[in-house]
Amino acid sequence: MTLNRPMMNLEQPKATNASLFIPAPITQVEDTGLSFLWLQDLVLKIFYFQGYLSGYKLAEEIALPFTGIVDQLLESLKREKFIEVKSSNQIGLGEGSYQYAITGAGIARAREALDRSQYAGPAPIPLKVYNQAVLRQSKNRPTIVSRVLRQTLSHLILSDKTFQKIGPAVNSGTSIFLYGPPGNGKTSIARAIGNLILRENMFIPYSVYIDGQVVKLYDSVNHQLSREEDVTPIGTGSLRTGSRRDPRWVRIRRPFIVVGGELNMAGLDLVFDDVNKFYEAPFQVKANGGILLIDDFGRQQIRPRDLLNRWIVPLENRIDYLTLHTGRKVDVPFDVMVMFSTNLPPRDLVDEAFLRRLRHKIEIGDPSYEEYREIFRRVADSKSVAYSDHGLAYLLQEWYIKKGRKLRASHARDLCDQIIDIAGYLSLQPGMTRELINLAAESYFVDL
Repeated sequence: MTLNRPMMNLEQPKATNASLFIPAPITQVEDTGLSFLWLQDLVLKIFYFQGYLSGYKLAEEIALPFTGIVDQLLESLKREKFIEVKSSNQIGLGEGSYQYAITGAGIARAREALDRSQYAGPAPIPLKVYNQAVLRQSKNRPTIVSRVLRQTLSHLILSDKTFQKIGPAVNSGTSIFLYGPPGNGKTSIARAIGNLILRENMFIPYSVYIDGQVVKLYDSVNHQLSREEDVTPIGTGSLRTGSRRDPRWVRIRRPFIVVGGELNMAGLDLVFDDVNKFYEAPFQVKANGGILLIDDFGRQQIRPRDLLNRWIVPLENRIDYLTLHTGRKVDVPFDVMVMFSTNLPPRDLVDEAFLRRLRHKIEIGDPSYEEYREIFRRVADSKSVAYSDHGLAYLLQEWYIKKGRKLRASHARDLCDQIIDIAGYLSLQPGMTRELINLAAESYFVDL
């Protein structure tokens, strides 16, 4: 059902979301929403781990403007003799170029702060501000029309009936349940929808502040930086004199996060690191504003019923409740399109009451003979395998009809790969001859 070739350039939907929400510039400590003492501790922890730092470098590490904020923190720490200036040779560049070092008293205070939390990175955003930002960026998502969806899925062979179900499901922004036999493109469909969503931008903070606790949110593995970043990124000196927006936020593509068999209940709540004493955001929070794909649903380390029980309220009310290790619960927006993809029959996973809460159910069935022919033709062309209708007719008759074997969209790709491997070994041109088809099918199919 899917071809191994690059996707064509598609008409881009207007990326209006980023313009709806741009974090306002901050010019003083009060604008951060964090206490002066907490920020002092964060600065000292950074000095403790890194040693000597210039004022400008510290501004980049803490993701705050030097002028008006970092300079005030450094001045107060100097007065209290927690840090000292070690070098001020660079005349004309101002105090931001001075090299600072932590003192003995500063080390003692840093260690006290480290006993509470070893987080030493970009200053976090208060939870209330984060929640407001998610809700603002959830508005005005572009509606996907049939033409755009067909362009997005043009590398897949799907029936019109399936197309007509996918479009409204994507526009709902809620939950999609993809089910059907293996090898027919459920994951490919989900990823193609993800590519469509990824063309939109949004802002997320590096981390979130909740009652003195830090929750790390930005994840370089699961979050893709926007190529259209319209501000100078951290690390290039833009924080010396302030910036056009709050630098604690990073502009990313709307996230598309995939979890499979490794998912467990612990991964659905705030994950507290007992050693470093700060939190990692769960998958669904990292996916806010985008898509969370539960691949191979039913094969996770938790029962499907337990997973859906955990998400009944978020799926219906669009609010999730997370628990700190202190026992306190906090609410965050559940602005996630959750996609479930499974090869298992729905009746073996959940009952009718749970399925009702999954908004759109789409069966991805086996391809028809005509669809399979088109899939095989496209795959053969993309892999430089000489296509033949006679060869395909022989394959269908001998290896499907006579064997009572069902068609799977992925077979075309896999059989072409087998033909290429065998032809290379026999010093033949890869093509759909009876000899190569038989050898490929014998080494690929297993009667279960």
